[in-house]
Amino acid sequence: MRGVGAVIQLADVLFTSYQKQIVELAASNQLPVMYGTRLFVDVGGLMVYGPDIPDHYRRAAAYVDKILKSAKPADLPVQQPTKLELVINLKSARAIGLEIPPSILARADEVIE
Repeated sequence: MRGVGAVIQLADVLFTSYQKQIVELAASNQLPVMYGTRLFVDVGGLMVYGPDIPDHYRRAAAYVDKILKSAKPADLPVQQPTKLELVINLKSARAIGLEIPPSILARADEVIE
């Protein structure tokens, strides 16, 4: 992995299927990775900045409710995530020798020790 300083891994079902292996590969190469979903940080990944998935599902439920009450799906506006989360795993940062600036830690929604 010569020449690679960091990676941004986007949310994708293929990546999610291999989350533990991807996190282990990044850690073994001391490669900082920002992931697209919280699942990666929960298994030891460095950080995530992306949609708050539970919030996204709650909002989707409101759409289902409207459709069940006879709304036409084509008439409903397309929506994007409105709540993003920044979660930082300090244990993982220390393991790869990365110091997270206090200004970034202060902005995090959650810091895992």
